Amino acid sequence: MQLFWTRYQDKADLIGAFASGLCLVHCIATPLLFIAQSCSAVCCSTSPEWWKWVDYLFLIISFAAVYRSSQTTSKRWIGRALWTSWALMFIVILNERLTVIALPNFALYIPALALISLHFYNQKYCRCNDECIH
Repeated sequence: MQLFWTRYQDKADLIGAFASGLCLVHCIATPLLFIAQSCSAVCCSTSPEWWKWVDYLFLIISFAAVYRSSQTTSKRWIGRALWTSWALMFIVILNERLTVIALPNFALYIPALALISLHFYNQKYCRCNDECIH
């Protein structure tokens, strides 16, 4: 387990950026897939339940990546920005599920793009060799 954690520590930003990117592709593809589906068959205008749960898988992976990246960053603001972006993504996904506030479809793109950008920035400019205390 320690070997896995050590290897994961070095790749947390890449995993986070990849997971956020997949989440973004998932969110962009959803309307396109279901528009195509509705053109071919007039039933089932909403997405399948398993497709909606993929969002939560991305949230879990992103949480782990943000947690690890925020521990090993050399800049305090990066950790805060990562957590803020993740929290916004969580709120938008939860709101999408519960429909508390009517948000445009692209609302999830902003925190997902922010997470991708922050992970890449952290990977390139803000890495500590050891765990950093912020």
